[in-house]
Parts: sequence; C-alpha cells; structure tokens
Amino acid sequence: MSLPLEGIRVLDLTRLLPGPYCSLLLADFGADVIKVEAPEVGDYARWGEPKVGNQSALFLSLNRNKRSMTLNLKEQEDQAIFLELVKTADVLLESFRPGVMDRLGLGYEELKMHQPKLIYCAITGYGQTGPLAQEPGHDLNFLSYSGILHLQGSPNGKPMIPSVQIGDLGGGALMAAIGILVSIMDVQKTGKGKFIDISMLDGVISWMQTILPDLLAKTENVPNRGELMLNGGKAAYEVYRTKDERYLSVGALEFKFWKNFCEVIGKESFIRQLDAPVELQRQMKEEIEEKIGEKTLKEWLFLFEGIDACVSPVLTPQEMIDNEQVVHRKMIEKVDDPYVGVIQHINNPIKVLGEKTNIRRHPPQLGEHNKEILKELGYVKGGYSR
Repeated sequence: MSLPLEGIRVLDLTRLLPGPYCSLLLADFGADVIKVEAPEVGDYARWGEPKVGNQSALFLSLNRNKRSMTLNLKEQEDQAIFLELVKTADVLLESFRPGVMDRLGLGYEELKMHQPKLIYCAITGYGQTGPLAQEPGHDLNFLSYSGILHLQGSPNGKPMIPSVQIGDLGGGALMAAIGILVSIMDVQKTGKGKFIDISMLDGVISWMQTILPDLLAKTENVPNRGELMLNGGKAAYEVYRTKDERYLSVGALEFKFWKNFCEVIGKESFIRQLDAPVELQRQMKEEIEEKIGEKTLKEWLFLFEGIDACVSPVLTPQEMIDNEQVVHRKMIEKVDDPYVGVIQHINNPIKVLGEKTNIRRHPPQLGEHNKEILKELGYVKGGYSR
C-alpha cells in the first residue's frame, strides 16, 4: 500500500528535537527524508545518554524511516553536491539562526533559483524578524516569553517547568509540519515554492486559546498562577493525593460529571458549588484532598469503576507503557534494528483509516547513505556523470 507522502523528498538539516520530530511525522507517511549532517559530528542527539548500541535512545526514537548523508556545507565541493540534491527536493527544513544559510550562500533566494518549487521551512525560536530574532533560546525561554510559564504551578509557588517540550514540539515541530503539508498542496496548484517562517514563540502563544481570549476581552482581568479554570483554579479540575501516596486526577468540568464525583466521595454539598469563587474552590479542594487521602488509589478506582466522572489514575511512564488502552492502540511498537536488535519505538499517533504507517527504515548511522544518495544524483568515481 502506498503512503500519502511517497514521492516527496525532504532535506532535513535540523538537529536535536523540533526539526527531527517534524521530519519524523513526514517520514512515517512516506516522505523520503534525507538527514544532511556535518561529517564526524552530525546530529548532536546521536551522542546523548543513555545509548542503545552506539547511538542515543532519543536519536533512535526520532529518526526512523530516514536516510543520512554527510556534507560540509562550508566547503565548495560539498556545496555543489548539496545544490544537486536541492534540485531533486520538494522540501528543505532547517533550524539555524536567521541568516546562517544566507552567509553560506545557500539561503532561500539562492536555492529557489535551482529549484523554483522548493518549500523552504525555517524553525527558529523567535522567527526571522523582530528584536529577538537573533537571540538563542530553548523551550523554557519560549515558554517564559509566552506567559505560559508564569501560569504553571501552585498559587504560592514558583513557576513549574513542564515535563515535555511544549515550544519545541507544539510550537515548532507541529506548526512546521502543518506549514509544509499546506505548502505541498499549494505548490501543486501554483507551481511556486514557499518560504515558511516558524517561530516557536509564535506557536506557543497560539496554543493559549483557553487563556488569552478572556484576557484580551477584559484587559484588567489578569489571571494568576493556579487560578485558571484548567490550571488548578477549580476543585473539579485537580490532582489529589491518595492514602498510598499515589494521585487521582479529576476532570469533572461538566455538572453531570461533577455531581457523580461528589456523590462517590460523599461530598454532595459541593454539587451546587461547581462554579464557586476562587476562595470557595480552595476550601473545597482542601476538603476533597483530605477525603481522597482516606483510601488508596486502587480503592478509589474500584469505587469509580463504571461511573462517568472523568476520574483517572496518575500513571507512571512504565505504567502507561503497560496500560491496556496504550497496548490496544499500539503506541509502543517493537521493531528489529540491524545494529542493536529488537528495540521499542513510540508509534505515530496519527491513525488514518486504511493507511498503516510502518517503520520501513532503521534510524541511520551517520553518513550511512552517502554512496546510495550520490549514486541517485549521478555521481560516480571521478565526478558527476549527468
């Protein structure tokens, strides 16, 4: 069965997390993703710990279904090879600071002369323009500028760092993937390439749909940490500690769920207080915390079984892997890697009816496909044959 992106070639110059995750989504659906890496060093993610074989577990997870080619883009000979590669490409993905590719003589304006249909996607922290454009940054910095970090955590505590990289993945990788897919459709109509400017800060801000609209409508109503409806402000949307030091999450935002929850824990007097003011919400949370602390997680799950209350156990990562829903959805898949044997991969979450994304290629060794790709371009010993 053919995959939707078969026939699309992506040159991926990115490293670490945002770009490789974006190209992973494209590769899983059939795109020919070629990682263009610096000789000897390559993608820094290769060399982190822990390793599986000679490459990091993170690298193996992010780079299945891709090929690797090493080129030194500062050298004239390798630049010439790169330009030949660009002529065969549909998409180029990079994550350097603005201007780096231009200084190499390989910016969008130059490359589109060699491939007019090229979709050039640049993922940066703050975008190609603006006073922060040249500033370095990581996920934490993007969250800081967005205002999200200010709202993370309990009311009297310091901001809490999320466990996953919201800016890198949500603000950068996913936005880039969407931009590339939209541009592929547009190029098919117009025959003209595109430059996609992805700012991870912009992407994070666009995720604040349950926060910013209220603030923009009432500028004096600035939310405080721990007081947002979906960030600890409501007793119906909170995490409670159990007797055995485990946690129960409650997402009973609708009245019917809240009513069921209150009845199970014996707090019927709270039923009409779903939308009570913040101070009363805090009082209810204290009483609920005390009540939930009377039983173990297993005991509460037994009491809530079959009850529509949006109550769930807070699982550890290992418990998640073994969870029957996750197993049923095949989100963790075992594959045979020729270099390290059987390993487990996080599966693609996008399930298109009738289409099966599969792991067609193992994560590549650095420069593993140099000869293969050069042959495709027409290079033979002694030079270029076309």
